[in-house]
Amino acid sequence: MRLSRRTASLSLAVALVMTLAYEAVPHARVPAAEQESAEPFGAACRTRVTGSRVTAYCHNPYPEPDRVSLHVECARWWDIDTDSSPVEAGPAQTVRLTGRCWKEVGEVWISHRRAS
Repeated sequence: MRLSRRTASLSLAVALVMTLAYEAVPHARVPAAEQESAEPFGAACRTRVTGSRVTAYCHNPYPEPDRVSLHVECARWWDIDTDSSPVEAGPAQTVRLTGRCWKEVGEVWISHRRAS
């Protein structure tokens, strides 16, 4: 039996939609048992870049201490990138971190580690 072009196109479209719908279903990456036992962790940080200087404020609302570090990547290839020493943000504590480049700042991020 020969399919018409219209039937073939419709069949292909239905197969494509069903494949895409399956891909859109969320898949858990962490087992549910681990998700329930994980306690909230991590200070909330805000960064501000003013010219070549960077200031970050990190507030830890959780009972477990968080060791935060500021990382500054400079825009110029010859400018030295910096990583601050880890600073412990205790429960309900706000810490201030600073860094700078000689010229423009390219990228800024904060890393978090659980205090041991």
